[in-house]
Order: sequence, then C-alpha cells, then structure tokens
Amino acid sequence: MPSRRLKILANFCRIFAGLVFAFSGFVKAVDPWGTALKVNEYLSIYGFEELQPASMVFSIWLCGAELMMGLMLIFRVRTRLISIFALLSMTFFTILTFLSATWIPVEDCGCFGDALKLSPWETFFKNLFILPMVIVVWYRYRHQRILDFTRLEVALTVLFCSLAMGVGTYCYFNLPLIDFLPYKEGANIYQMIEAQHDTGVEEMSEEEYVLVYRNRRTGKLREFSIDDKEWQDDKKWEWVETRVDNEISPIQTLVSEFSISDVEGNVTREILTHKGRLYLICVTNFNKISGDCRRRMRSVVEQAEADGGMVVCITPQPLREVTYYSFDGSDMVRCYNIDATVLKTMLRANNGLVVLDDGVITGKYNCRNINFEQ
Repeated sequence: MPSRRLKILANFCRIFAGLVFAFSGFVKAVDPWGTALKVNEYLSIYGFEELQPASMVFSIWLCGAELMMGLMLIFRVRTRLISIFALLSMTFFTILTFLSATWIPVEDCGCFGDALKLSPWETFFKNLFILPMVIVVWYRYRHQRILDFTRLEVALTVLFCSLAMGVGTYCYFNLPLIDFLPYKEGANIYQMIEAQHDTGVEEMSEEEYVLVYRNRRTGKLREFSIDDKEWQDDKKWEWVETRVDNEISPIQTLVSEFSISDVEGNVTREILTHKGRLYLICVTNFNKISGDCRRRMRSVVEQAEADGGMVVCITPQPLREVTYYSFDGSDMVRCYNIDATVLKTMLRANNGLVVLDDGVITGKYNCRNINFEQ
C-alpha cells in the first residue's frame, strides 16, 4: 500500500479507535462502583473470588488506563507504545468476550459501563471491528522509538494520566459525575417498579417473585422466594435475575428486585410512597462506619426531626429481629433489609444518603458529602 494511503488509513484508525477507548474509559471512570460490580461478576464466574477485595482498585485503574490510552491515541502521543498496549488489550478482551458469549455466558460485558448496553456477541464483534484498526496503527508507527518522549509528550502524558485516574478516584470518594442508571435524581422508584411489573395501582404480590442467584464459590444457580433471607448474604450469593412467574419473560433489571423488608414483612410500597420528605440512610456494614460518617448520619436524623421528614435506615446486613440503630447518639432509627447489589446500584457508595420527596429522588450523597447544618 502506498505510504500516503497507509498514512490516511492509519490516522483514521488511530482517531476512531482512540475515540472508542476514550468514550469507553470515561463512561466507566465516572462510575467506578458499577465497574467494580462487573469486575466482581467476572472474578466470581472465573473462580477468582479471593481477588474481589481489590476490585475497586482494579476498576479505577482499568477505566483510567483505557481513557488515558484513548486520549494518547487521539493526540498522537508515543503512538507506537500506546498501540502495543491497545493491541494487547484488544486481544485479551476479544478472547474474553468470546468466552463470555459462548463458554460462560454473561448478560452484559460492561465494555461501555451502564451508558450503553451491549450483549456479549455485540461486544465480541465490536472488538473484532476495532482490533484490525489497532493493528494498522501499530504497523504504521512500528518504526517509532518507544520511549523517546519529547517534553510536550511528557507533559501530555502526565496530564492525561492525572485526568484519567483523577476522574475515577473523585467519583469513588463522592458519587458518579453522570448517573446512567434508573436511580438518578428525578426518578420515582415505586413508579419504576410498577412499570416493570405492569401492576398499575394494585398491591404488589411478592409471592410471585422468584430471585435467581449464583453461588459465588460453586457457580451453581439457585432460586429463592423474596421472603427467604439467605440470598442477602452477598459474600455467598450473586444476583442473576428476578423472575415473575406470571410473566412470559424474566425481568433482567435490579429495579424489579428493589425490596425493603424486615422480619415483620415487606414495606417497599409503604416507604417508597411516603408523602413528604423521606431520608434513606444507606449502610453496607454497621461495624465499618467511620466516626465522621456516624456524626454526619446523626445530622440527617436531626434534620429529619427539624423538617418533619421520615428517616429510615436500609442495609444488606441480615436483621434477625426488628432493629433500631442510633448514629452517634441520635434518636433510634428503624432499620430494614435491602439487597447489597441493589443498594450499591442505587447509591454508588458503601454508605450514604438518598433523599426522596413524595417518592421522587431529589438528592444522593456519599457519606462524606452529607452536610446538614442546624
């Protein structure tokens, strides 16, 4: 191929592949919690559960590296070096997505986070489309010296690295910059549940629900009723789907599984349709709440008392009896159970607060961002 045509083709492939990498990295970097959940799913499927505690670190690193790689391709910074990384990355993920589509099927590969859902086969063919482009870029710049950085390239590399890793780190310590999920501000959770099940204003019949979970150790699937509390052990069980027996197709969304309950029964409708302001204090593990977070949650309870709002606490920790909890000396708050994955999907943090007004989400806060002044 004449060098001019190769140059034009390589530039097109470089920019196109760079835009795909940058977009994919960015939409995942702004939501590291979602990527960490997907990483945990893959680790569970392939039997590497012992690595799950590092899933958040890997999530931030993976998203940041992908975003940085895309930016460096777009701006032509050490293109040969980046094309090698891109080639290795695309080869690995092409194989992985092929396995996900055939040998160990998954519902969504998560290559574009929650911004754009692709099936494993769609992701595989997307990778097959991008892989030759990366090869063309590598071939075009194969004679470039790998580590011969100019001062401008050093400056751009530092800038892109800081930006890429900074976005994920910021969103981990706060909340996603862009919320691609149903539980965004302005959403009415109960109306979404009704829409999923097409129940109108009728009472939800929880006996119709079948929860399907995968054993993280053995990989076997098991069905639970919604009243069976064993599925709440997220260290042992991983959510797969929620099925409604009187519907033809299963519901493949966590909105369908949104359930708030305790030993006295399901109170999802009662809480989500509460008139006025409702403060949902979200706690993943009561034993791991920092002192500062407890004080901030106490301010939530005090704020609820001041404005006449209702405050409850939701947690995935099993509650064997009716439970009340005091946050740093606050008045006792009634606690209810919720699935761990649903909680993190809604909040995108370990601990925090979701505020509803007449059932509509009007505020979401990581615990460190809660600030109610009396």
